[in-house]
Amino acid sequence: MSTVVVNPSAATDAIGLPQVDAFFERRTCSVQYVVSDPATHRCALIDPVLDYDEKSGSVATRSADALLAFVDGHGLTVEWILDTHPHADHFSAAGYLKDRTGAKTAIGERVVDVQRLWKRIYHRDGFQADGSQWDRLFADGDVFRIGEMDARVLFSPGHTLASVTYVVGDAAFIHDTLLMPDFGTARCDFPGGDARALWRTIQGILSLPGDTRLFSGHDYMPGGRAPAWESTVADQKTRNVHLVQARTEDEFVALRQARDAQLPMPKLILHALQVNMAGGRLPDPESNGTCYLKIPIGALPTSVWD
Repeated sequence: MSTVVVNPSAATDAIGLPQVDAFFERRTCSVQYVVSDPATHRCALIDPVLDYDEKSGSVATRSADALLAFVDGHGLTVEWILDTHPHADHFSAAGYLKDRTGAKTAIGERVVDVQRLWKRIYHRDGFQADGSQWDRLFADGDVFRIGEMDARVLFSPGHTLASVTYVVGDAAFIHDTLLMPDFGTARCDFPGGDARALWRTIQGILSLPGDTRLFSGHDYMPGGRAPAWESTVADQKTRNVHLVQARTEDEFVALRQARDAQLPMPKLILHALQVNMAGGRLPDPESNGTCYLKIPIGALPTSVWD
């Protein structure tokens, strides 16, 4: 069973700064976020998880329901359900949460490139690869509102073709781009990944003010430490284990590519992308009322085996 750990970020009493609450999902080491405006009690849900057990083919909503319970318990109104990218290691709960809350869903506009790529891999000729599965597609530099707070979108490719960062006040939601400083940076070997693009994305994030709070989307607890997900720009500049080893773009690309060449694919990548490229919606039930996932044999032939 998934274990959801709820932890508040450092309290922010300053006017106009967001409250950030994190929910750690242990099965996939994913972090879901509720970012809220203390003045209006309006919020966004970021990178929500739909629980999936690949052994039984079962889905559950425990992780997403924990977000809903938190929202209800704190008198919050959900305005947005945001994904930073189409995830390769867990199912998105965006569709489920939209049905429960009526909030708008959104993702970066380059998701259409991911859809076109994976539409071919899954051989889904009738799939609409136009981003219409979300209410809004964000471009680089777009600004939207969470309550009375401005939220800004930064196009952040490298880990995927479509990754974005959401900057809300002094908080930036960076997902896999930078993990905790003792773990390093995102892999770039998924279809559409690019280590040079990731280096440039990282430089953009590190150009934010040094005290900007950075919220990662996963934590793999190196050395068996407790889960963690919040750092700062200053922390990452001085302590990130990959960035202190690789000081130039070429050094970083060499480091990242050497590490990626040793990594097996996430166990759920072929399960998850067909759901996540559809906005977190499972395939339509077939004539017997059952949904089926489609696993293409040999889709990633150069992948490392466990």
